[in-house]
Amino acid sequence: MSGNPLSIPRLDSNSDGIHGMTPGAMNVTRQHPSAAASKGGFAERRRSARHGHVQEEQYVAGLSPEDVRLRCESSPAPREAELHIFEGMVGSSLPLRRTLEQIMTVASTDATVLIQGETGTGKELIARAVHNLSPRHGHNFVRFNCAAIPLGLLESELFGHEKGAFTGAIARKMGRFELANQGTLFLDEIGDIPLELQAKLLRVLQEQEFERLGSNLTQQVNVRIVAATHRDLKYMIVQKQFRSDLYFRLNIFPVVVPPLRERREDIPMLVNAFVAEYVRRMNRRVETIPEDTMRVLTQYDWPGNVRELRNFIERAVILSPDAVLRAPLESLGGPEQINDANPQTLAQAESDCILKAIKQADWVIGGPKGAANRLGLKRTTLIGKMRKLGLSRSMEAAAWSSRPCPE
Repeated sequence: MSGNPLSIPRLDSNSDGIHGMTPGAMNVTRQHPSAAASKGGFAERRRSARHGHVQEEQYVAGLSPEDVRLRCESSPAPREAELHIFEGMVGSSLPLRRTLEQIMTVASTDATVLIQGETGTGKELIARAVHNLSPRHGHNFVRFNCAAIPLGLLESELFGHEKGAFTGAIARKMGRFELANQGTLFLDEIGDIPLELQAKLLRVLQEQEFERLGSNLTQQVNVRIVAATHRDLKYMIVQKQFRSDLYFRLNIFPVVVPPLRERREDIPMLVNAFVAEYVRRMNRRVETIPEDTMRVLTQYDWPGNVRELRNFIERAVILSPDAVLRAPLESLGGPEQINDANPQTLAQAESDCILKAIKQADWVIGGPKGAANRLGLKRTTLIGKMRKLGLSRSMEAAAWSSRPCPE
């Protein structure tokens, strides 16, 4: 969905939905193109958020009221539902509303924001919302994926280079920090930046200055940093893979994006929004989502989160030749993958993981091909865990001998 500015409804944690809307419904109208430039600008949008005013014009890219007339077969009196949209994010669940409240709290400042969450949860939408609601919204929002650039080019992409700085540098090039001057730089997958570059990045964050490759001239910039990662940076610090001082500099205002399985009540709204979007794009005429389909989609855990749900709905619309959504539910896996009511305990999961690694290593614990190296543990640590969990080769042999012999 688009990251363009949207009106800001009040997010009241005591209510079932967004103020001024009927919970569980969908109501999408298009904003006039000039609305973003209307008088009042940033301050007016912030006042709207504080006082709970819901502007009459809202939009999400490509959606109109005609797009969203979708309903379940069980509805006795079909009606248009209202879709709760905030900066391209759809939903009204409490975990999402808490996250959005954090965005509105920090947006008006220049504080560095660290967004953490699983892949596919919409971390870039959060970053764009922080920029769009900030005083910097009239300047550039520059996105940079730290995991997508080879190590040899990463420094040049971030800080720029002079002509002749290295082989192939045929002209001066501005880096991302210069492009984002006076605006916001979104460093996606910050956990993938190599250690040798983290020290230089830390200096830029602290001093707001750097040198291009091949130049001794110091460049001054005024950039707000929003970083995001799906990695556990604290664990990476312990493993000597991430600098602690860089982590503390980035973690000024942490925002955790909830996974989709923790906001299941938002899934029907997301399904309706995605169906409406792809129906319009593909010129289909899907008008009904079966109740059983919606129930399965709501119960599924969606390990790929909103991105996985969006891709699934796109495939479902492609497979739907008539007015009823034909979702390929069989591709989601068996019942054990849908909202398992009896999940493993942490100890059981740890025991299974260790036992699997030991068997793969043919019960060799130490050495480069041993189970400890496979698990990233010290040999003594693994032995201690095995004793605590009661794992031994004799235990496996006893379990095997107790099996009934085939006739």
